[in-house]
Amino acid sequence: MTPSIRYKTWLGCCALFLVLPFQDSARSSFGAWHRASENPVISPRGNGWESAGTFNPAVIAREGKFVMLYRAQDKNGTSRLGYAESSDGIHFTRRAEPVLSPEEDYEKQGGVEDPRLVQFGDTYYLTYTGYNKKDAQLCLATSKDLIHWERKGVILPPYKGRWNVRWTKSGAIVPAKIGGKYWMYFLGTTADNNDQAGLASSTDLLHWTEATDSPVLPVRAGKFDSRVAEPGPPPILTPKGIVLIYNGANDKLVYRTGVAVFDSNDPGKLISRTDAPIFTPEKQWERIGQVPNVVFVEGMLRRGDRYLFYYGGADTYVGVAEAPVVP
Repeated sequence: MTPSIRYKTWLGCCALFLVLPFQDSARSSFGAWHRASENPVISPRGNGWESAGTFNPAVIAREGKFVMLYRAQDKNGTSRLGYAESSDGIHFTRRAEPVLSPEEDYEKQGGVEDPRLVQFGDTYYLTYTGYNKKDAQLCLATSKDLIHWERKGVILPPYKGRWNVRWTKSGAIVPAKIGGKYWMYFLGTTADNNDQAGLASSTDLLHWTEATDSPVLPVRAGKFDSRVAEPGPPPILTPKGIVLIYNGANDKLVYRTGVAVFDSNDPGKLISRTDAPIFTPEKQWERIGQVPNVVFVEGMLRRGDRYLFYYGGADTYVGVAEAPVVP
């Protein structure tokens, strides 16, 4: 082997050893994912408000039950939030009517979309996208019972901010204060038309401001998240750091699941992220639907020694996956 080849080999090995810990730290946050149900746990039904699609769910524990808020779409494309309960996390019973329907000008015609849920004290905080067929913007509502909701309005307006040039979506609130503030990962769009995750902070959970001058979870050329890196469920706090499940899409807009880990004391500092997706669309109902080839995780709940992950399949169905807890 010539000296130049030895040098190049040495450089390659060094690069590999630098990259592997960065990837493995994120991947080791959970064991291997697999579907807890081979079929959807929520599907469209009837001819009314949930006839075209039921997808992109938030899930939280309340009084020993799994409570799900899911996006439901009618045949006109208007979205509302449905409510379902379960004792085992797999078999759900739905309410006949939605618990949140479009009322405000920033919601009308398009609707209320893509919920995330987090609890502080006896109050539930719901972030969702308000869409009026013109603009999509990140909104907030609060509740004491997950059924009756009080709107708090738009918390991050579109077309504004330090780097976002379009809409705002996907508010994943960190479930504890860090450095005396609340923190939220959200989706915005950079000037190059890539959808990427940013960070906002708040002192009261109601008023939010951007915390960084650039995305904290950027897209990566040539990888599964080359076009979109979008926050999933509210992150969890672990000894490894702040663990954020995110939804990555490539240039063909195939959506897969990734994991990112941020510093426990600095939510804007990315420690690691998965180099390859940990969950991909495989089932027919994940590959064929209103939007093909999509698994989109928005709900996560720990039960004993496993996590359950709730996701939208092809913007039409709700599925559930699970993975063991890794200490």
